[in-house]
Amino acid sequence: MSEYVPSPTGWVADHVHRYEASGGADGGDLGGLPVVIVTHTGRKTGSTRKTPLMRVKVGESYVLVASIGGAPDNPQWVHNLVANPEVTIQDREEVLPMRARLVDDPEEKARLWAAANAAYPEYETYQARTERSIPVFLAEPR
Repeated sequence: MSEYVPSPTGWVADHVHRYEASGGADGGDLGGLPVVIVTHTGRKTGSTRKTPLMRVKVGESYVLVASIGGAPDNPQWVHNLVANPEVTIQDREEVLPMRARLVDDPEEKARLWAAANAAYPEYETYQARTERSIPVFLAEPR
């Protein structure tokens, strides 16, 4: 991957920096709940992007929920993962090579959505705020 250019900037970039510098000891949670850092490639720029997401682990895989707090549009990382599904996930000190896929099957999505809500119940609130169906990805080991 190419050089890391913080995206987004501001407090999220600071959060990612603290997380990576400390192996997740600093910045390893938001609101008391664990997070992971998803490193992916920008579809237009080819730049490395890093996104903190709530930690939802199912077996050896991670559920990535594109909620963006129930905003009307998908976060940019959704488009990046569709274009280039090769990602790494940093879960505390572990950095794992993964392949992310958009979950299209309704039964699989319902199962993963339930797991996500068990880990972070606010996802239901976010879904209620928006008319879009919140995308769910499954990042699986490469």
